[in-house]
Amino acid sequence: MLLDAHALLWLATNDTRLGPRSRDRIVAAPRVHYSAITISEIVIKNALGRIELPGGDRFPEVFTQMGLVELPFTSRHANALREEPTLARHDPFDRFLLAQSFADGIPLLTADRTLLNLGRTWVHDARD
Repeated sequence: MLLDAHALLWLATNDTRLGPRSRDRIVAAPRVHYSAITISEIVIKNALGRIELPGGDRFPEVFTQMGLVELPFTSRHANALREEPTLARHDPFDRFLLAQSFADGIPLLTADRTLLNLGRTWVHDARD
């Protein structure tokens, strides 16, 4: 399973916006990933003053300490961006995560309505 930024932050802070069904999926997953792309997104939002870094001085190692596995972004993932050409103008961070999820055949847990509305069976609502 791959967590988008919302799901990752909600898990790290035990936020109730991460739904009970999503929590069950996370517990049941053999491996739960966070993306290097998501780390970039969090760093940018932190630099803009929008969010605090989860774990403070332990960022981003806090996610590994939680038992999550980092998923690097590769050229294979970049090539998978071609699978959803209709998203060309959508948030690039979300597009990168969708491409990673597609290329690696792992479920994506997201709160992004555009991704959820694609109807992909492997894209799950983090609020459920």
